[in-house]
Amino acid sequence: MDVYQAVTSRRAVRGFTDQPVPREVLERVLTAAARSPSGSNLQPWHVYVLTGEPLAELKKRALQRVASGDAWDEREYEMYPADLKSPYRERRSAFGRERYGALGIAREDWEARQRAAAANWDFFGAPAALFCYIDRDMGPPQWADVGMYLQTVMLLLRAEGLHSCPQMAWSVYRKTVAEILHPPEGLVLFCGVSIGFEDVTTGHTRSGRAPLDETVTFVGDAVRQAHAA
Repeated sequence: MDVYQAVTSRRAVRGFTDQPVPREVLERVLTAAARSPSGSNLQPWHVYVLTGEPLAELKKRALQRVASGDAWDEREYEMYPADLKSPYRERRSAFGRERYGALGIAREDWEARQRAAAANWDFFGAPAALFCYIDRDMGPPQWADVGMYLQTVMLLLRAEGLHSCPQMAWSVYRKTVAEILHPPEGLVLFCGVSIGFEDVTTGHTRSGRAPLDETVTFVGDAVRQAHAA
């Protein structure tokens, strides 16, 4: 699989089989992902990989919290601006329609939407997961570095025939995650990532993308001339 195939075939998969992911594959992916760029080579990511019994225990504890109606943990970062302006507001709304529409869930069916959201805490059935932390005193450039690292991980997983789903949702159950991982106090949980082989029977839709001229501005003619040549 070439790079373009990895990029275009990557998506947030929300349905996995229970086929195990070999540890040597995960080690190969994460070893290569360490080559991701970071300012001054800080490499600000701290990653924990879960499989087997520890993963099963985390799923059990998280789903128990869901069943009991336990309140979410307070957020340590803002996932989205409180006043999300256009065009981001419309893109987010479109995603919600596509996501729940693929599952046959009506907008007004709040209980069904909640059940679908609860699948996060089972990692959508994935047999492997990772959690990515960052030092509390790091700034926006280092958070950007972590994003580049995670994208690299997800593309390498595609090269191995695997899929993934990044989940910032785990930040609201961070205390439950900490019960299993025992991270140092100085770390902030950014997200979890489900990893595994796709369950192709799970309904899904591919999210659309904005046209190039909506997000990219070319300045000058050098690029166009190079293509023309």
